[in-house]
Amino acid sequence: MDLFENAAKGQVSPGTPLAETLRPKTLHEILGQKKFLAPKSALRQQIEAGQIPSLIIWGPPGSGKTTFARALAEHINAEFIICNAIETGAKTLRELGDDSRRRRLTHARQTLIFVDEIHRLNKAQQDVLLPFVEKGDFILVGATTENPSFELNSALLSRCRLIVFEKLKSEELKQIFMRAMDHFKLGAAEVIEDEALDLLIAYADGDARRLLNQIESVVFYVRSQGLDKPLQVSDLKKVLTTSPLMYDKKGDAHYDTISAFIKSIRGTAPDAALYYLARMLEAGEDPVFIARRLVILASEDVGNADPRALLVAVAAADAVQFVGLPECAINLAQAVTYLASAPKSNRSYMGWLGAQEEVRRSGSLPIPFHLRNAPTDTMKNLGYGSGYKYAHDDDRGWVEQQHLPDAIKDKEFYQPSNHGYEKNIAQFLSALKSSHRREPKND
Repeated sequence: MDLFENAAKGQVSPGTPLAETLRPKTLHEILGQKKFLAPKSALRQQIEAGQIPSLIIWGPPGSGKTTFARALAEHINAEFIICNAIETGAKTLRELGDDSRRRRLTHARQTLIFVDEIHRLNKAQQDVLLPFVEKGDFILVGATTENPSFELNSALLSRCRLIVFEKLKSEELKQIFMRAMDHFKLGAAEVIEDEALDLLIAYADGDARRLLNQIESVVFYVRSQGLDKPLQVSDLKKVLTTSPLMYDKKGDAHYDTISAFIKSIRGTAPDAALYYLARMLEAGEDPVFIARRLVILASEDVGNADPRALLVAVAAADAVQFVGLPECAINLAQAVTYLASAPKSNRSYMGWLGAQEEVRRSGSLPIPFHLRNAPTDTMKNLGYGSGYKYAHDDDRGWVEQQHLPDAIKDKEFYQPSNHGYEKNIAQFLSALKSSHRREPKND
C-alpha cells in the first residue's frame, strides 16, 4: 500500500491533506502542461488511442507529474504501482517487473509503474528496468526534478520519451484556488481580498501542492479567528511563513539562477543582476558563495578593462565575512552593480587558457639561458643569466629580448581589447613593439 492508495480508489480518509483530496482523477481535470495535454497534441492523441509510451517527466515540484501518471493508468485501466527511487532496491524492481510480465501474459492487463525521484536510481537499478521496458512488460513513468541527462544513463533515456513539465501559471493556480473554495463551500470574496489572493498565488510559485497546503492554513486561520472580513495582505503574511521561492541549493533552480546572475553581470545588465541577487538571498543562498563567484567574475569577465573590479569584488567578499546578513546584502549589491556596469574583457582569462593549453601540449620546454637563475659560479660558467637585459636600465622601462622558450618564441597569449582601461594597455604594448621596429639594427 502506498500513501495515496485510498485516494486513488476515490476513498478520502479523515485527515487527508487537501492536496490529495483535490488531486485530479482524469486527464480532463488536469490543469496546465498544454504543450503535451492539449487535445490536438501528439502525445494526447497517442494517449487517447491507448498507446502510452514509457515516459520520463522532468519538472518542478507541484507541476502535476504524479497526478499525470495516475491519470494515465486510470485512462487505460492499468495496474498502477508507485515507488520511490530512494526506497526501492534492484531486487524489488525486478520483482515488480516479473509480476507485471505475468499480469500481461496471464490477464492481458497492462501495468504502469511510476518511479518518483527516478534520478536517484543508481546504474544497477536502472539496468534492471531496461528489459522490462523493452519487452513492454510495463509502462515506466519516471518523475524527476533534476535534469535527467545528468542522472539517467543513455540506455534508459533512449527507451523513454522525455517530456518537460513547467510551473503552473497564475491563472491555473487561481482555478485550483476556486476548486478549493468549492470544496470548503466558501466564497472566495468572503475568504480573501484580491490583493492578498495575488500574494497567495505568488507564494505558491507555480506549485499546486504548495498552494493547496497554504489554502488549508488560510481556511483554518479564517475559521479559527472568526474573522468578519476577508483576509488582507497583512493577515496573509502572518499565515504564510515559508519562502515563496523554489531554490534547492544542489538542484537545477540553484544552477539556473546563479547562471542567470552571472550572465546578467557579464551582459552589463545591472537591473537583472540585482534581481537574481535578491532571488538567491531571499531563497537562503549563502552570501559567501555569491561573493566567491563575484571575485571570479571580476577577473574572468571584467579583467583589465577595469582592474579596480577585482578590488571591489574582494572588498565585498571581506565585507560579507565581516558584516554578515542581512546588511552584507548592501555590500553585495554595490559590487554587483559596479561589476555589471564596468567595461568587460575576458582577454586575460583567454590568455591564461591559451598558456595552460600550450603547457599541456608542449610540456617543460627549455627556458632561455639568459632568463635562468645563476646563484653560483658554476651556473654562470654554464651560461645561466648570460646576456640578460635589465629592463630598468632603459629609459622606457622596457628592453627587447626573448622571454618565451625557443619553440614558442613568437606565441601571443594575451591580446588586450579596446574596452575600458585595457585600451591603454593595448596602446602601450603596441607602442613598445612599434619603437622596437624603428630601432636600427646593428650588423
